Amino acid sequence: MCGQCNYRSLLQAGGLEPTLNRLRVLEVIGSNSSPLSAHDILATVNRTAGINRVTVYRILGLLVSKGLVERLSGGGRSLVYGLAPNEHHPAHPHFHCRSCGALQCLQPGSLKVDLRGIERSFAGEIQGVEVRVDGICRNCLKRA
Repeated sequence: MCGQCNYRSLLQAGGLEPTLNRLRVLEVIGSNSSPLSAHDILATVNRTAGINRVTVYRILGLLVSKGLVERLSGGGRSLVYGLAPNEHHPAHPHFHCRSCGALQCLQPGSLKVDLRGIERSFAGEIQGVEVRVDGICRNCLKRA
């Protein structure tokens, strides 16, 4: 678990009641170094307490809508979930391995994205940016 995040406070700041199931889901997401699939979140929560699949999906949808969790492309049509940027977790890019499918967090600031040109020419409102670098991870390169 992230030693800096107070998940109860995060939920309350997002206008949500810190129920036990919401806390468990948020703690699982926050305690991992990489984004997780809903299936992985469900399996991890179920190790310590029973929760059903529909409840996990509803909680994930709620956490995403409140800006506490990000829904990211995990490669192909899969989706994964990670903590949304906050004071302890700055926005950062991700690396997707095309061989094994792993999604890894990259260091914040390791890739700069300049939106000024888009903002000048785009008539809409940009509400978020997802940066993913695709390639082959070190482990897969070793096996090749």
